Amino acid sequence: MTQWYYADASGQRQGPFSAEELEGHVRHARLGAASLVWREGLQDWQPLSSVAAELGLPLDAPAAPAMDAVVPAADAPYTPPTADLASFQPVVAGHIVHGGLWKRFAASFIDGIVTTVVSYALMIPLMLIGVGVMGAGGSDNPFATGAGLASMLAIYPILFLAPCIYFGWMQSSSLQASLGKLAVGIKVARTDGQRMSFWRGFLRSLAYLVFTMVTCGLGVLISGLMVAFTDRKQALHDMLCDTLVVDKWAFTAFPERQRDELGVVTIVILVLAGLMIFGSLAIYGVMGALMMKGLS
Repeated sequence: MTQWYYADASGQRQGPFSAEELEGHVRHARLGAASLVWREGLQDWQPLSSVAAELGLPLDAPAAPAMDAVVPAADAPYTPPTADLASFQPVVAGHIVHGGLWKRFAASFIDGIVTTVVSYALMIPLMLIGVGVMGAGGSDNPFATGAGLASMLAIYPILFLAPCIYFGWMQSSSLQASLGKLAVGIKVARTDGQRMSFWRGFLRSLAYLVFTMVTCGLGVLISGLMVAFTDRKQALHDMLCDTLVVDKWAFTAFPERQRDELGVVTIVILVLAGLMIFGSLAIYGVMGALMMKGLS
């Protein structure tokens, strides 16, 4: 039986459906003549009007000219390049390439820059508002002092909320990955291959931040060791939230596209991260030596 898919109003792929189910969508006005549909054997998405005769659908709109269809070999399933892979049910069979320590470190380096920029973009205006309110009100005005302090104290929740919202939003989207993970070719999924929800992604990030804070930073090292030595390369927050970090082609119809090697982008990011870390240590070392020299 031929399986059909259609693109909804937000551009997400829905399906599969039988021809009878597709006809039901037309009857209930969920699909129209201009709605885009696809089945295996078509090179790309087609307006419903162009395949109405094939489906036996009476549509008022005139049929649009269909694009040339290319039927691939039977052993080479084809998906339109504009389709959203994440809307398919995940393929759980076969080998899964997990995101290892170095890929995750490279992704964290990029995401750390992103979340730092976003956090400071939110915190600096609040700090300026707080200082301005306190200065305008004078030191003898308790209301101005209280309002200023409240504005400045609001920066602390931002340190938690900004990264949690960022990771929750990005990793629950159709991409299933933050900007850093996109760069190195990995994504986050449930252990059954499904996309996780926003709140699961939010709590996953929050669990990592709280664990790092409670352990005074040792949580970063512990998480790295867990990723390096556990079977499915899960850190504590992955285990708590039932998630995996895997290659971007894992749980798809194309598992053969997964790659175990680091890749050029990951290597470049690791080199840049190493240069920044060692450069920072060198600067701190020079400053410490100058201070010691000045004290002596």
